Amino acid sequence: MIKDNLKHGRVTIPTDNDFIKETMEIVEKLGADAIRDCDGFKLPKEIKGAAEKIYSTYFVARGDNEWANANIKELQQTYLMTNHILATKDSLTIKIMEGYFDQQVQPDSYHDVKEFWEVIDRTTGEVVEIDKWDYNEENVTVTIKETKKWHEYTVSFLAYCLWDPTQMYNHITNNWGDKPHEMPFDARNAKTNKYIFEAMHKWLDEHPETDVIRFTTFFYHFTLVFNNLAKEKYVDWFGYSSSVSAEALREFEKEKGYKLRPEHLIDNGYYNSTFRVPTKEYLDYIDFQQQFVSKNVKKLVDITHEHGREAMMFLGDNWIGTEPYGKYFENIGLDAVVGSVGNGTTLRMISEIPGVKYTEGRFLPYFFPDTFYEGNDPTIEARDNWITARRAIMRKPVDRIGYGGYLSLAYKFPKFVEYISRVCDEFRLIYNNINGNKPYCGLKVAVLNCWGKLRSWQTHMVAHALWYKQIYTYLGVNEALSGMSVDVSFISFDDIKNNGISSDIDVIINAGDAGTAFSGGEKWLDIELITKIKEWIYNGGGFIGVGEPSAVLNGGHFFQLSDALGVDKELGFSLSTDKYFKTKLDNHFITDDITESIDFGESQKNVYALKESTEIISYKDGNLLMSANSYGKGRSVYIAGLPYSPQNSRILLRSCYYAANKESQLKKWYADNINCEVSAYLESKKYAVINNSNENQETIVYDGNGIGEKMFLAPAEIRWIEI
Repeated sequence: MIKDNLKHGRVTIPTDNDFIKETMEIVEKLGADAIRDCDGFKLPKEIKGAAEKIYSTYFVARGDNEWANANIKELQQTYLMTNHILATKDSLTIKIMEGYFDQQVQPDSYHDVKEFWEVIDRTTGEVVEIDKWDYNEENVTVTIKETKKWHEYTVSFLAYCLWDPTQMYNHITNNWGDKPHEMPFDARNAKTNKYIFEAMHKWLDEHPETDVIRFTTFFYHFTLVFNNLAKEKYVDWFGYSSSVSAEALREFEKEKGYKLRPEHLIDNGYYNSTFRVPTKEYLDYIDFQQQFVSKNVKKLVDITHEHGREAMMFLGDNWIGTEPYGKYFENIGLDAVVGSVGNGTTLRMISEIPGVKYTEGRFLPYFFPDTFYEGNDPTIEARDNWITARRAIMRKPVDRIGYGGYLSLAYKFPKFVEYISRVCDEFRLIYNNINGNKPYCGLKVAVLNCWGKLRSWQTHMVAHALWYKQIYTYLGVNEALSGMSVDVSFISFDDIKNNGISSDIDVIINAGDAGTAFSGGEKWLDIELITKIKEWIYNGGGFIGVGEPSAVLNGGHFFQLSDALGVDKELGFSLSTDKYFKTKLDNHFITDDITESIDFGESQKNVYALKESTEIISYKDGNLLMSANSYGKGRSVYIAGLPYSPQNSRILLRSCYYAANKESQLKKWYADNINCEVSAYLESKKYAVINNSNENQETIVYDGNGIGEKMFLAPAEIRWIEI
């Protein structure tokens, strides 16, 4: 049982080789009740009793090279595409492994290449007939006959995975030298499938010291392919292209009634990135794999329970097929999910997961030598990580926190250890005070995109919350929402088309670049969909568009909700039409709290107001950057971009209340200082005022009746007050 007090429990720490004595010091200092191992190190038997729970990492489909080498044709596979190669004469030879790392992947010629490979004329999009190309296994080349000069060609080929990508990353980062490269094997093969379950029983019998099996993770790794320099070539944390195999493709055809082409997974070399509007074939494949994975993972969980242990899933690495917001996940019966916390968005992604007994967040920094080296101060990253994630914890906490890596590295930094000990104490205080109660939410906000609930809190991610120039402008929307006093859900275009818009939704947010899954692309050409959304706004709904919302060129508009938004974007086709409306308002409800110039991130150019009544809130260098518009009984707000900052979080909050026609209700459980927020737990009869900065702050705090009181907060302080 977890002890619920303020100095002990709800914390997991790692350890490593010959470090038990020092580990016990840290256990005491942090009040940890669980100890875990790390990739590359196994816990010694004497660890039993050192903490109330011992976690052991378990790899279902890697870490057993004896089996992998003995069953080399049952290794996992992936679909890959060559570079685009230009034909300058009537035949063309393509080196298919050019640009790939031959220690990670190897072409599969064991299965019929003419059945599973595909050669495409990328200039025309036509598939080259199979009798017009041949594979030379010795030279690892494909030769194409009767090519069209000056056309580009690619080869889509099935390859075996020789090295697990996560172990490869850890191997390179930690300089593991001659440590064996772990080969991943595929549960789709009957022989390997049987072995996986037998091995699970055997491992549990041999490890009585382990209380929690930390599956890292199950069968298929997200798409992570390295180039010939052993550096990342392609990464998509949601990618399914490395869950493919000859067996899976044949089984898919039996189950779904049609044959998948390689192109359905290669997708022009985009590999169905989460930014792509998903095709029916790709969604069918996702569903197919999720059914298989969840069914077989349930068997592993049942075996774990038979042995009296807990089953915990790491949300990462080989997590494909176990998406926690998918329709099969809750049937698995997992006890817990643990994931890496990069910010407030990823915290909520973990803490909201349904169907498990508890959730755990692994905080940063990871105890690896790329952070813990002489001259660096890891406390800086730890402080930023905690303050950022804490906003989200106040709305929906994980049940446990922890750290990963090698404790011997962190031990050399006493200032860091002291700081995270305070973090652990503060987390326990927050958790106890919230006591499982939902905080006050003034509005219900729905984020609309192609993925909906399946990718809750996961929009615009590439490699699990890493920063990219093209996405920080939109990641800020989720990051702001993660700590705001609103109820958040994620809905898809199909949800609206099939079920309408739920009556409890106050505001819909559509954010993203044109053509992406997050803006919607051609989904906005669906007449039934567009009319349902327009009707909903017109009858009193609130709509917020960020970037290029509802964007697809059709009917004389680029924004298909341009009439509701009151703005559109000039693409160069309507330059002959004068645009008269450029007058910025002196002030507006949405920007009442603004203290400095607004950061719109990468922003947008050439957005303009369609009518005089469009309320232009921000306008610069001929570009409309923020506006509002009345549409029947409803309202819409347009924002050119919203990277995360305290000020932008406040702009989004006020935008939501304005769009919902509920401005008068804003100042309930509210702080007027943008660096502060209020979370009220009415059932617990407590509220908290949070300083999200590392500086002293003065603010007026409004209670549930809108009565204000001045308050002074120390840097990063949380002040708890009885209602």
